Amino acid sequence: MILRLLLVGIVFFVIELYAFQAIRTVIKLRWLLTSYQIISLLLFVFILYSFTQFDRSVGQTKQTMITMGLLLLVYVPKIVLTIVLLGEDIFRVGAGAVNYFIDNNSDSGIIPSRRKFVSQIGLGLAAIPFLSLIYGITVGRYNYKVIKQAIYFPDLPDEFDGFTITQISDVHSGSFDNPEKINYAIDLVNEQNSDLILFTGDIVNTHAKEMHPWLATFNRIKPHEFGKYSVLGNHDYGEYVTWSTQIDKDENFDAIKNLYGQIGFKLLLNEHTFIQKGAAKIALVGVENWGHNFKQAGDLDKASKGLVKEDFKILMSHDPSHWDHVVQHDQKHFQLTLSGHTHGMQFGIEIPGYFKWSLAQYVYKQWAGLYSNLGRYVYVNRGFGFHAYPGRVGIMPEITVIQLKKGEKTA
Repeated sequence: MILRLLLVGIVFFVIELYAFQAIRTVIKLRWLLTSYQIISLLLFVFILYSFTQFDRSVGQTKQTMITMGLLLLVYVPKIVLTIVLLGEDIFRVGAGAVNYFIDNNSDSGIIPSRRKFVSQIGLGLAAIPFLSLIYGITVGRYNYKVIKQAIYFPDLPDEFDGFTITQISDVHSGSFDNPEKINYAIDLVNEQNSDLILFTGDIVNTHAKEMHPWLATFNRIKPHEFGKYSVLGNHDYGEYVTWSTQIDKDENFDAIKNLYGQIGFKLLLNEHTFIQKGAAKIALVGVENWGHNFKQAGDLDKASKGLVKEDFKILMSHDPSHWDHVVQHDQKHFQLTLSGHTHGMQFGIEIPGYFKWSLAQYVYKQWAGLYSNLGRYVYVNRGFGFHAYPGRVGIMPEITVIQLKKGEKTA
């Protein structure tokens, strides 16, 4: 433990040292440099103190979210500076060695001095994540986007050609602090006028009480002709806090399951139902959370008992790793899976139709949007809310509208 703390301390010291060197190239007034050092020290102490006050019996609070936001806002730009200047130092040492040993010139063998323009480039690059993180906290986290996606199936019953589904996921109601923005998002949901609405889990961060101030707001989601259905997400199980007793944990879990009903959604717990339209029907299958690295309460066999390969099936499974490791290989052929969970890590770059990147892609093969394999599709919703970092940069909160289409997609 002591060795780990020492290592962390050394890393932060190096980051602060390099950041100060860059700042010193553009700020010459001593009192400004002293002010920078004092502010940096105070921020470090505040962040360190806030993390030591984390109460695992309570879990995430507004204070922990502020701390995480501040940590990223302060240190991500400084890490960028460190990388730039460290790269220059490697070059300087290399250039000095070449001059000394190859040119055999002892005068030029001294390590070259740091170049001011490199520090300025580093500061310019550091400004990008700094401003982006500020935007993510002040604007991005409530910058809702409606994303429409048509998916083609040759075995879709004719009656369901053009059928629309609105999907929301990862509400994380304990993080909300702006009723006006949430009401706006609910209006967007209602404006889609879809045939069916599905909610793929994580109604809270941990505690059922987090949702209580928002029940009336989410009850504004209007009835949909073919129903409102939901499944559980990993956060709905209360796994990330320490409970005083198992009874308390169980009672909270029961209360969370009841929340879905309180906002008008039918919770599917390893079971399925049928959506009937005219003489045709499709199976809607809902599993509990199944994650490759998270809780595995989902039972696909139980949820789909009695269904056969020829049935057209829509599966709700919160974690897309379930599709990657299990669902896409299942012999029952689940045509469409709807997931969430990743949030796209709430940080990335998206240019629709051209480019998509996030750290999430190094953890999940399917992390945002539509993916397919052998006629099986999974759509990963980017999430309605936010968690841990109180913002979104590049990966915006999403309301998905999926249209089922009969046939093969044409170019």
